[in-house]
Amino acid sequence: MASPHIRTPLPGPKAQALIARDRPVTTPSYPRDYPFVMARARGAEAWDVDGNRFLDFMSGIGVASTGHAHPKVVQAIKDAADDFLHISSDYWHERMTRLAERINELDPMREPVQVLACQSGTESVEGALKLARYVTGRPRFIGFLGGFHGRTMGSLAFTSSKVTQQVGFFPTMPGVTHVPYPNPYRPLFVGADQGRAVLDYIEMLFQSNVPPAEVAAIVVEPIQGEGGYLVPPDSFLPGLRALCDRHGILLIFDEVQCGIGRSGRMFASQHWGVAPDIMTLAKGLASGLPMGLVVARRTHMEKWKRGAHGNTFGGNPLCCAAALATLELVEREYAANAAAVGEYFIGRLRELQQRFPCIGDVRGKGLMIGMELITDRASRAPAKKLCEAVLTRAFHHGLLLLSCGASTVRFIPPLMISRAHVDEALTLLEPALNEALASV
Repeated sequence: MASPHIRTPLPGPKAQALIARDRPVTTPSYPRDYPFVMARARGAEAWDVDGNRFLDFMSGIGVASTGHAHPKVVQAIKDAADDFLHISSDYWHERMTRLAERINELDPMREPVQVLACQSGTESVEGALKLARYVTGRPRFIGFLGGFHGRTMGSLAFTSSKVTQQVGFFPTMPGVTHVPYPNPYRPLFVGADQGRAVLDYIEMLFQSNVPPAEVAAIVVEPIQGEGGYLVPPDSFLPGLRALCDRHGILLIFDEVQCGIGRSGRMFASQHWGVAPDIMTLAKGLASGLPMGLVVARRTHMEKWKRGAHGNTFGGNPLCCAAALATLELVEREYAANAAAVGEYFIGRLRELQQRFPCIGDVRGKGLMIGMELITDRASRAPAKKLCEAVLTRAFHHGLLLLSCGASTVRFIPPLMISRAHVDEALTLLEPALNEALASV
């Protein structure tokens, strides 16, 4: 049986009508997994235009970090809107300066930082790449297979989570060499510490075809997102920091998805005690408003000259207000809640894993959790069609989910969810799994 909150066949008549209107006027490039047409949302709940209620465990790809329409965030936006809606980043305003001060208080690099504000993750990555080239005078970069850093031409040069993101767009920014991301569940280097093996692989490249003195930066997600919600071995990020220091290479952490409390810490890199030279933030930073930041050590960012980089909408007052309210909520309670509820959630999923051989691995930190589906435990072959079917069946039961990697169901709910939300999600997920198994 479907969830009692699902009142119509999905999509319902109003959803069907809007999708039909949308089809001739909107690009088909959006990767929409199922026909969900949202009308309103609060907290971890969302309702479609036909009045069906859903439990939202994808939060707009991790953007609704404090839950949908958190009253403190909404009030902060209203207060900012009463003052003024826009002033370009060529000038100053209180909320923009306060946000940069707030990032310094959070101390992501254990030394003073400067901030450049923008509107999205891909823009923050572009800014980080430009800064790295500017301050080092070097042309090359290293990225990681499975990484996702955006779809504009600089960030796209690093994005390698799905080949569809690359088809038809060559050439992107030149000078990027990709290396494997350490994957303990699918080890490329048999019998070795996967983190150490990847570091050795990079050093081998430095001896063969990538001169380290020409590498401006290494760009990495501390926890890889679109590539499968991969948590690296504990040796990896400290080793990468040491490698960069040996060769005078900047280390850029892309925390667009894993940052702002998502992993149970304000910044995911804090789990390993490693500070980057540059960090990119976006997604959950402003609880739904378009906001990105390039955060860099002041010693690097202050080298930029007037006009070297900027944008018209960066530091929008409404977005800054939302970000300030979000950071307060995350620091005060939601990062800790993500850690506690995430631990409970992983435990419940591992109980489910004992009953479903198709669940090969459950991994993650905080409320950034992946459940990898496989055809059998001997081969660990990815079960892509099963994963797609699970998303569809979960939707019909009233649970909104996304996938990542080859066949991983990702759970990325708002950071304010409770154990009761997790329990409800599992009551919707289990029948969806059974139905998906029966259909493939």
